[in-house]
Amino acid sequence: MNNRSFPAPPVLFDLDGTLVDSEPNYYEAGRRLLARYGVRDFSWENHTRFIGIGTRETLTVLREEYGIEAPVDELLAGKNALYLELAGTSTRAFPEMRALVERLHEGGVPMAVASGSSRAAIEASLSVTGLDAYLPLYVSAEEVAHGKPEPDVFLEAARRLGVAPDSCVVLEDAVPGVRAAHAAGMRCVAVPDDRATADGAAFGKAELLFPGGQAEFTAAAVLEWLSTG
Repeated sequence: MNNRSFPAPPVLFDLDGTLVDSEPNYYEAGRRLLARYGVRDFSWENHTRFIGIGTRETLTVLREEYGIEAPVDELLAGKNALYLELAGTSTRAFPEMRALVERLHEGGVPMAVASGSSRAAIEASLSVTGLDAYLPLYVSAEEVAHGKPEPDVFLEAARRLGVAPDSCVVLEDAVPGVRAAHAAGMRCVAVPDDRATADGAAFGKAELLFPGGQAEFTAAAVLEWLSTG
């Protein structure tokens, strides 16, 4: 866009599974954590139930399901530490998402990350992928009262950007995020993670949907939609 102003609304990005391919790291961190407490059968299929849901909410459910006596805060600290070990070395950005971020940045479009991850995890992922140069503003679910599918994290991101919530567009890969975006009064571009167990009808309510996920997603298609919608 040659550093020209680009006619697009403020854009809020989910992080995990949307901007970066971090789910394998989250699964491995969760598997290692649960193994410490005697859980040896935590499968990828079990993990996919929680894609798009905040880490605290996920661990609250798993603690009850597996009868783990340790407090949630202890589990959260343990998983975050394990994840950070992985995130700082093996996280990669999806190429078309990187292209979109770079072009929006060139056009001066306000952007932020709104994620269910911890601030440390968000920082690690953005840093290792180099996306921190374009997305210095980010909000973690640990900074708001409720994680997705509640709208809190998106509303806080809009507040910090100084923009009206109903002016924002959200990019999401999971149904809880789509629901959170709509609860915040925002439009949503859905790029489903094909590894997630999801309700197709909920994805269908997104204003722009890429049914094939990252394999179908292109920055050009979103830029055209943003400039005309």
